[in-house]
Amino acid sequence: MTGSSSTPTAKYLIQARFEVNGIVEKPDVIGAIFGQTEGLFGPEFDLRELQKNNRIGRIEVELKNEHNKTVGTITVTSSLNMAATALIAAAIESVDRVGPKEAKIWIERIGDIREAKRKNIVRRAKELIKKWSVETAPDVEELIREVSEAVRSHEISTYGPEQLPAGPDVHNSSSIILVEGRADVHNLLRCGIRNVIAIGGAKVPETIVQLSKEKEVTVFLDGDRAGDLILKELMQTAKVDYVARAPPGKEVEELSCREIHEALARKVPAAEARLKHARVAAHPKVVEAVNQLKGTLEAILFDENYEQIARLPVGELAERLPNFKDAAVIVFDGRVTQRLVDIASDLGVKLIVGDRISDMVKRPVNLRILTFDDVAPSPPKAGEE
Repeated sequence: MTGSSSTPTAKYLIQARFEVNGIVEKPDVIGAIFGQTEGLFGPEFDLRELQKNNRIGRIEVELKNEHNKTVGTITVTSSLNMAATALIAAAIESVDRVGPKEAKIWIERIGDIREAKRKNIVRRAKELIKKWSVETAPDVEELIREVSEAVRSHEISTYGPEQLPAGPDVHNSSSIILVEGRADVHNLLRCGIRNVIAIGGAKVPETIVQLSKEKEVTVFLDGDRAGDLILKELMQTAKVDYVARAPPGKEVEELSCREIHEALARKVPAAEARLKHARVAAHPKVVEAVNQLKGTLEAILFDENYEQIARLPVGELAERLPNFKDAAVIVFDGRVTQRLVDIASDLGVKLIVGDRISDMVKRPVNLRILTFDDVAPSPPKAGEE
């Protein structure tokens, strides 16, 4: 069992109960959780990796044996965002066996650890207010009115036919800052940044596309995988001049004003960001294979340890792939098709890297699909951003 019982920046607490039809011990329960959730959602959501990176805490198990059954509780702390924490909780709840014995796990609640801290702060604030003299009370009321006025001056407006959340200066400013959602807009307004507008979803609205043609655009996104995907979509759809990111693992909506200004000060030109973003985190052997295969119409297969197990013509790949049961990674100079994806998914392949990707009806959640440009992008041509 790795990790600490609580992450340094824990935000949520997952609490579950379980029942096993037989006598088991704590290591059996913990092992079942790790074993049956491994690989469900790729390496980004592997429990061991999340513990190593202090994104989730140690899995705490309390149990007792009674009437040839084992019952108990499971608690896990998380510093992930709300959606990711819920995904981890659902994955834990999917465990249905502990060793050879049938088991049932159900999530009782996901609590906000910060709520207890907020309650303590409110309680202490009430105590402090009681200590103030009657004479100072009117001054406090005046301060509250001033704060309320300041909040009202930062109210969010809307922009364009899509009614995108925006600050009041978007329409008359020569530059704009694009963020992901309404909460991000509110946080920047709180810090005095008024030329901000939200994309409002994964698909880039037409209003944003048109604004990017008229104004200087700085994209300011969360420091997570979702931010990477939105950035990729924006760069393919709109004109982007600069890119700024929240620190890794943080969201724009939770940054302090100082962190916001520091992140915007570190913005980089879009051309530089495009190269950084396009080169995704890939194993060196995968990068080397991409560079080797360009223009060859050949494929290289690797096992899970990135040891090469075959090299063959692309024309034979779909037909011969089922013969390579140990294949975990496929790199090939050709188009990724739905047929190949289906075959690879059935074999348990984790990563496919092709020269390009066809339109597909479904993409398996346990199979990552990238292009050559994602892994080893060519430098921009002269005059391109």
